Parts: sequence; C-alpha cells; structure tokens
Amino acid sequence: MVIIEKLSILNFKNIEQVDLSFSPKMNCFFGNNGMGKTNLLDALFYLSFCKSYTNLPDSQIIRHESDFCMLQGFYTIGGQPEEFYCGIKKKQRKQFKRNKKEYEKLSDHIGFLPLVMVSPSDTDLIQGGSEDRRKFVDMVISQYDKDYLHALIRYNKALEQRNALLKNNTLADDSLFEIWEEQMVEAGNMIHEKRNLFLKEFIPIFQHFHQFICEMGEEVDLIYESQLDSADLSELLPNKRERDKILGYSTQGIHKDDFNFMLGGYLMKKVGSQGQSKTYLIALKLAQFDFLVRMGSNRPILLLDDIFDKLDARRVEQIIKLVADDKFGQIFITDTNRKYLDEILRKMNHDYTLFYVENGNVEIIKN
Repeated sequence: MVIIEKLSILNFKNIEQVDLSFSPKMNCFFGNNGMGKTNLLDALFYLSFCKSYTNLPDSQIIRHESDFCMLQGFYTIGGQPEEFYCGIKKKQRKQFKRNKKEYEKLSDHIGFLPLVMVSPSDTDLIQGGSEDRRKFVDMVISQYDKDYLHALIRYNKALEQRNALLKNNTLADDSLFEIWEEQMVEAGNMIHEKRNLFLKEFIPIFQHFHQFICEMGEEVDLIYESQLDSADLSELLPNKRERDKILGYSTQGIHKDDFNFMLGGYLMKKVGSQGQSKTYLIALKLAQFDFLVRMGSNRPILLLDDIFDKLDARRVEQIIKLVADDKFGQIFITDTNRKYLDEILRKMNHDYTLFYVENGNVEIIKN
C-alpha cells in the first residue's frame, strides 16, 4: 500500500506555501470553487507522474511572480519510508529525486507511486479526441508494465523522426524511412498486443463497477479500434509513404488508435446525459484502481475531485458505499459542500482528516 504522510508545497499554482500531514485513510478538502482544492490533488498527482493532471506546461505550474516551485512528499510504501522531491525553476530542467537521489530518467519513476484520479476534466475522455483516450489507457498500462512504457517511448521517438523526414522528404531516401519504420513496427506491434490484452481483463471489471453504481440495465462497453486490427504495420507504413510525404505526417500506426466509450451500443458522447457520462467515468476510474491492484501494484492512492456534482442521490449513495469499503487505501476527496463529505465520514469507521481551503491556504478542521 502507498500512503503519503506529509506534503510540503511551495509556489505550486495558487498555493504559496503549505505543510500538511494526512490521515492514512480519508482526507477531505472543502471550500468554494477556485480556492485551490484541485491544485492540492494535482500536487499529489505530479509527485506520482512527474506532470500535471491537466497537462499544463511546467512554466505555468509555478505560482505567479515566483521563479520556482517545490513539491516534497514523505510516503510509506509497503511499510517502508520513502521521500520524493520535485523542484522546478523557470527555463531549467526540473529535478526529481527519490530519497535525495536524482532520477536519470523520469520514466524510471512511473509506477512507483500508483495513483488514480477522478476529476471533472475527465469529460475530455468522452468529448475529446482519440489522443485523450489513448493517454488514459497508456497511463494505466504503464503503471504496471515497464516494457509497455519503454515501447511507447521508442515508438513516439521513431514517429517523430519519420514525421521530420516526411516534412523534408526531398532530403530523405527510402533507407532512412526504413530505419524509423522498422522501429515503429517493432514497438507498435507490442503496444497493440498489450492494449488488447489489457481490455480483455479490464472491461468486465469496469462493467461490474458501473452496474453497482447505476443499479440499472444500462449496458456499457469500451471498444478498441486500430488500423493494426486488419493490416500489418510493416505493410501499412511503406504503402502509405508517398501519400504521407504529401501530407507531411504519418497517417498509419498505433498513434491513430481509438477507444470508443459506449452506452447501450451507441457512442457515449452522442447519447449520454451528464449524469450517465459522469457515472461512466467514475466506474472507469474505480475499475482502474481495482485492476492495478489485481496486477500486483501497491494499492494506489485515490483522488476524487468534485465527483458528486450532476449525480442523482441514489448514485451518490452507491459511490459512497464503494469508497467507504476497505478495499480502497488512502483517499483524498474534494467538494464545495460538506454534506457529502460528512455523509462519507459517518459511514466509515476509519481515521480521517478534514481540511478547509481558501485562496490557496489550508486549515485543518478535524483530525
């Protein structure tokens, strides 16, 4: 199990300076919108993934009128103490350290602090483009499968080089294209295979959580679409090379994959209400948590950001039942209203800490 015991923040978004100690089970932040509740969760996310949940560039993470920011987390992982530090200075390479030793590659850190976050911005998974859905699947698999993460890195590097050749094709002969295409094929085939294996295991777990929350006969699915389903990438790339030269980018490969979010056999983004979409996303993320544990990961930290808005009372009650269960480890939850937070805390026979957030300042109400 992964537990963060203490967190120090300096100049991260609207938070000037805070030093917080947490409950090993439930931590609740309440306050009005725009006060910094989500930023606190994003700081935890950053320490797990070396980036912001909203994919903000590091230059925009540093608090206005400051030149640097710092995050420091003191964790226990499987009962052992661990310290993680991130320092970001403008126009400099960020530092990321474990127990005061800097990582050579940030990818070495991914998966060490497993974490699942549910956020209002998750609606981009439904309404946004295929890139958002690929990133979600890639993030889940990368947390337990380093080979997959390294294949993604190799593929994206080769794709970038091939695209550079396509934009300057007058200078490139076929042998140069073949070098990068060979790397795309090798890494792409592995990624395609592992995405298929992941969904085979993941979808039944997701459907179980969704059924528990909605208690209705709504059928949900997650359908993988890939050019590699019906053709070999080693043929697709050379066959489309001349066309790609005209366009200036690569039209074939696993970077074009999509994952269709389905409700009752139709695309969720076309037929789903706000409540149905939110239920789908919450079930998806809780299934992510359960799946990572099944894959041998340390029990992740769970971040729930403003999850009750747009949901009817019955679905809220079902979600509260789920998160109060002992299967979940340390939980961080935000809401503008204490009503739901108090309801969760009443149902739990666990230690908890309650915080009030205002203008980037955090006050402990109860611990």
